[in-house]
Amino acid sequence: MQDHTIWELLAPAGEKMTRAYFTYKGIKFPTGLYSPETISYVEKDFKVRDEDIFIVTYPKSGTTWMIEILSVILKDGDPSWARTVPNWERAPWCETIPGSLSIMQMPNPRLISSHLPIQLFPRDFFNSKAKVVYISRNPRDVLVSLYHYSKIAGHLKDPGTLDQFLQNFLNGEVQFGSWFDHIKGWMRMEGKDNFLFITYEELQEDLRGSVRRVSEFVGHPLEEAALDSVVENTDFRTMKENTMCNYTLLPSVILDQRQGAFLRKGVCGDWKNHFTASQSEVFDQAYREKMQGLKTSFPWDEDPGDTSPALAPGAWDL
Repeated sequence: MQDHTIWELLAPAGEKMTRAYFTYKGIKFPTGLYSPETISYVEKDFKVRDEDIFIVTYPKSGTTWMIEILSVILKDGDPSWARTVPNWERAPWCETIPGSLSIMQMPNPRLISSHLPIQLFPRDFFNSKAKVVYISRNPRDVLVSLYHYSKIAGHLKDPGTLDQFLQNFLNGEVQFGSWFDHIKGWMRMEGKDNFLFITYEELQEDLRGSVRRVSEFVGHPLEEAALDSVVENTDFRTMKENTMCNYTLLPSVILDQRQGAFLRKGVCGDWKNHFTASQSEVFDQAYREKMQGLKTSFPWDEDPGDTSPALAPGAWDL
């Protein structure tokens, strides 16, 4: 089977995807990659194994980065799996049509990705010993990254202007619903033995320490040489050049990288280069209102009003 054959079943050569959405229990999903029947199956009937490791994120929060990290961790620092098998085969999204079909055939331990909010996550998980690594990211950067991604992704609606997209994002009128509801829902798992919360910003600031923490959480602690290999093989330059994770294997009707790269920019805090002062004020007010009562503090809470240009290298849109 060619690397992107299963994707072409969803969008045959030369045909555009519909860019239409459907709503399942109040959450928007793009048609083509997802269906109401698949989401319902995953929610109610998906069989979770105790050995499963789930990577859970809101879109554009570091999913691809964590897939690469865990792919090399599980091979004791050997990057060959990550360099020879597409990441959607190494860690399929359980809620997608192709992912739900392939996961049942995978050997243990299964590495599984998901963008699902907690209320739609496989019910069987909550009676299992399976683990969730939940990665979150400054929602301002998520918004900007999702805005640019929506311009090149064939299954997503045109985002319009940044002003329009900002309002849609704040209202949860985007794929997978509200960022605020997503993180607040999953933070109810905080403190449980099978749940690890980590931020995109932590990965950037201390990748080695974060890799060690993730490896120990999944029960696969690494020796120093293996730890070095994980760090070396999951940096931006390596991933950007790796066709197994940069999505250049996909046909342009799925992801048109002639209009912009999937791995887009080597900066952190790119929202500062996009938001106007008034947009920043609107976002900050909504953030305060929607996150009220949540006791957990996040790295991006330290300087929410800082609109100086983003300069720090080393992070990227994944």
